[in-house]
Amino acid sequence: QGQLKIARAAMAARCRLAARFHHIHGANIRLDASHTQATRVESFANGLCFSQEPLAPGQIFLVEIEEKELGWCGHLRVGLTAHDPQSLEVVPEYSLPDLVNLGDTWVFAITRNHNRVVLEGEQAQPRGRPWEPFLRIERVRIPRDTLVGRSRPGRYSHILDDLFKMNVLPATARRSRIGVLYAPQPDGTADMHIVINGEDMGPSARGLPAARPLYAVIDVFASTKSVRVIPVDYGFPSLQTLCRLVIQKHVVHRLAIDGLDLPPLLRSFCQHE
Repeated sequence: QGQLKIARAAMAARCRLAARFHHIHGANIRLDASHTQATRVESFANGLCFSQEPLAPGQIFLVEIEEKELGWCGHLRVGLTAHDPQSLEVVPEYSLPDLVNLGDTWVFAITRNHNRVVLEGEQAQPRGRPWEPFLRIERVRIPRDTLVGRSRPGRYSHILDDLFKMNVLPATARRSRIGVLYAPQPDGTADMHIVINGEDMGPSARGLPAARPLYAVIDVFASTKSVRVIPVDYGFPSLQTLCRLVIQKHVVHRLAIDGLDLPPLLRSFCQHE
């Protein structure tokens, strides 16, 4: 038990330090001073970004979509590469197919629907209950609350009530959160998993070289204009977070939270974030 706590603490510290973009990126990308926000400033391509460091096994690299841009076809692309970004003579224009064609790269195009990958002969795994405090992917356990993107309630929030109750936004919507990680396998390889708003899409690629450094790939492509890295704490959920999960499980729609006898800060936390 003590070793498990130490391992989780080490993972949390590593994740906080690694929750940044690499200084090597596509020609149309601009990073903010903290290297946590990536914005494509023109065109629809040359938006490739990488994690600052290789990911540890089970470590998720999570981003939130901050801005969209109308007029383009296509959305965010996410994956892993065994190429050190500094080894690239030129950052490819596209992750698909350019970076993938270099080999040792696995990228998944995010769409509004149909992101779940089912390989031949397999059956889709049932979705976990959205109010469960942890997302479990093989031996990895991640607090679900941080992984879930939430729309802000407003004049037309009733339209999204069903999505709110399920803790789900469309994958390509603003405030949607998308992450990538790899899970080592007994044969020495790894499976790549994409996580969208707290839901594991299943293994998107198998047979990755787990012994090699693997960097996250984020392609800020087409209608996705800006994303921000979200640090993930692998510790236990806070009491405030657990309260929100219970409240969201039982309310009819988010506007009903206004009528609950809750401290103002908790009420705002349940509605907005």
